[in-house]
Parts: sequence; C-alpha cells; structure tokens
Amino acid sequence: MALLLREAIGDSLRRTRVSQSRTLREVSNSARVSLGYLSEVERGRKEASSELLAAICDALAVPLSDVLVDVSETLATKKSAPVASRQVTEPAVSASGSVSASGSPTIARDTRVVIPAPNARRLAAA
Repeated sequence: MALLLREAIGDSLRRTRVSQSRTLREVSNSARVSLGYLSEVERGRKEASSELLAAICDALAVPLSDVLVDVSETLATKKSAPVASRQVTEPAVSASGSVSASGSPTIARDTRVVIPAPNARRLAAA
C-alpha cells in the first residue's frame, strides 16, 4: 500500500524531534498541543491542520517548508505499483461493502452520488 501523506509528515516530524533529542512532552508543551495528539500525528494516525503543523514546526525550530520538502522527497522515493496494474488477491470490498482486504475503508466502484436539483423557491427566498 502507498505511503499516506499524514504518515510521511508524521515520520518527518518524529525524525526531526528525535534528532534534536527532545521528548514528545517537550515539543507538545512548546507547540501547545496535547501530548497524545502529537503522538498520533507522528504515528500518522491523525491529519494535522496547517495551523497545527506550523505550531509543531515552530516548537521544533524547523521551517514548515523544510518538513514539506522532506515529505515530498520521501513520497517521491516510495514507488508503488500503478493502480491499473495492481492485482487484488481478495475482493476489494467485504460483504458489508465498507472495508477492503487491507482493512482500509473503501467505496464500492458502483456507488453513485446524487446531487438534488436546486429548489427554485429556496433560491428565490435567499
């Protein structure tokens, strides 16, 4: 499975913190974010907002752009098989239609989204 952006960001932040010999507690206090949430971000379990990333980078005294360059290089080197050539050995969607063989949530290929037509009365009232 391809490396997710949140995982690459977390890896980069953790490498930076560890290279500075700092603890999660020190960085979480400096960034004013809970220790648990920072841990989740570093493990790639949570998507960090741009504001949170900026706060963590400030706490680590590293420019956000440096982290993003590191993440970009990491993602560029992690080659995964093109989607068209991937072979699935098990059904991509379970009987419930909500989880793939790898355990990731999926949307069935035949799922369609219906966008209702705008209500003319509601538009006129606005």
